[in-house]
Amino acid sequence: MNATQTLNSHINRFGFWSVIITIATAVLSIFFPLDAPAGYAAEHADRVAWLNANRGLFIVGWTNQIVAMFSLSAVFACGAWIVADRNVFRAILAAFFVAMSVMAFIIPKFIAVWTIPLLADSITSGAVGAELADPLLRVLNVSIPFSLYTSFDYLGFWLYSVFALLAAGPLYRDTSSSKVAAVTLGVFGVIYQVLMVALFLGAIAPVDIEAYFIGASLLLVVHVVAMAFVFKTEISHEK
Repeated sequence: MNATQTLNSHINRFGFWSVIITIATAVLSIFFPLDAPAGYAAEHADRVAWLNANRGLFIVGWTNQIVAMFSLSAVFACGAWIVADRNVFRAILAAFFVAMSVMAFIIPKFIAVWTIPLLADSITSGAVGAELADPLLRVLNVSIPFSLYTSFDYLGFWLYSVFALLAAGPLYRDTSSSKVAAVTLGVFGVIYQVLMVALFLGAIAPVDIEAYFIGASLLLVVHVVAMAFVFKTEISHEK
């Protein structure tokens, strides 16, 4: 096996196991809260109290989200490698947008693990800087779709959608799994762009942002499962 074949083998196996980790972290996310139970409607004081009472679970939940984000991005990056055998330029651009999405996602998720618990603790204890912590925590609300925090998350998904538009076509192959992976990826990319335009034109109310955009992102679940079979097929061809 030459160097190129060895690299292909490693990347396909890495992609396959990234799918497994993505699915596992998605299941784990069911058991760890990411915000106060009332979410969008929670009062600020109730959110502060909840964050202090559930600090450990909150941190674990968002750490799990970091792992999920890295593994999902790895699936996309490995998908871009597969795309390269048909269109190198689109593969490079697709990988670039995945890398940019990681930067967009890691900022708010690190803030959730590091900054938000400290802000809540400072507000409750009245420590030095508590007067600054209170407005900062409001700005970094993890549930309001137009907060500074969630803006980074939606930016990350938009970058995913650009990746999708670049990679979907070359990903379409003869196998059923590659067709499903390519079609769901392409549909996600198109729908997300349409939703962005609709939002900018005022056709989507702020209260409905999460329902529309997260709903569109569920297509990525189907894509990831299909990619497991795509990577498995690539691995079998190496033997």
